[in-house]
Amino acid sequence: MSQQPHIIEPAAAATSCVIWLHGLGADCFDFVPVVDALKLPQNHGVRFVFPQAPTRPVTINGGMPMPSWYDILGMSPARAINQAQLDESVATVKGLIADQQAKGIMPSRVILAGFSQGGAVVLSTAIQNALPLAGVMALSTYGPNLGELLQQTKNAPKLAIFCAHGRGDDVLPMSMGREAHDLLEAAGHTAEWHEYPMAHEVCPQEVADIRDWLTARLGL
Repeated sequence: MSQQPHIIEPAAAATSCVIWLHGLGADCFDFVPVVDALKLPQNHGVRFVFPQAPTRPVTINGGMPMPSWYDILGMSPARAINQAQLDESVATVKGLIADQQAKGIMPSRVILAGFSQGGAVVLSTAIQNALPLAGVMALSTYGPNLGELLQQTKNAPKLAIFCAHGRGDDVLPMSMGREAHDLLEAAGHTAEWHEYPMAHEVCPQEVADIRDWLTARLGL
């Protein structure tokens, strides 16, 4: 990690945690405004952890250095990625989960969230980690090698997964998000599908739906 995560502590004692990964080219502050927009109960006890991706060259963007959880080598027929870098990012998220456990928050009170490339990382982490997480938010994302991972982890705990995508997404087509959802559902995970009239972004209705899902998963 190039820097420490940005952390927002609740007013009350922290009893749960959301670890939220940004997308390609963004930073750890990208989703900070969503915390207020969620309008969680005043005594919610949710710690928000926003890690920062390393800055490195991204092949599909002409080798320009930018914050990225892994390099994207090509767009078609399926996205070609640097698997070793994805594995490094998965290890980073596993370390953040372990940090929360050391602070008294068990995995069953941890939600992993990620947008776009960050979502791909948290899906990979959640499937590989075999921990009974409180849930996963996969926002405008996809699942690299997801079918293979699911085959390897058939006996892992089943997860609750909030999948959301924009119908007008021209960066990461909605079909890729839907494919990931369908693979998760077929493997026995509880995957909810939400689609919105938006592009590669987050909209107010999605934030409201996330709030409902979060409060239900964490019993707020």
